[in-house]
Amino acid sequence: MSHKDQPQSKQLRAIGHRLKPVVTIAANGVSERVVTELERALHDHELIKVKLAAGSREARSALSSAICERTGAELVQRIGNTVLLLRRTAKPDPRLSNLIRPL
Repeated sequence: MSHKDQPQSKQLRAIGHRLKPVVTIAANGVSERVVTELERALHDHELIKVKLAAGSREARSALSSAICERTGAELVQRIGNTVLLLRRTAKPDPRLSNLIRPL
């Protein structure tokens, strides 16, 4: 991450801190149903928190990489079992977007 991106990333993490996980992904991975739910959540909210219920750090890392690859989302932060993902929408809904609406 470049120094220029740091303030935006800090702001995204601050917003994400107040969010509740919208999707929980178990160790069996990223199924089509999970991808569909992630796509909907990213489209509606842009910034989402996801709980990874996988055992090891390596398994959680692999899951977060797979999620980003399948959804086109950007990993903002990973702390323990939780990841914060961002995918901006061309026309965000001010009532749903976590980047626009006050929490």
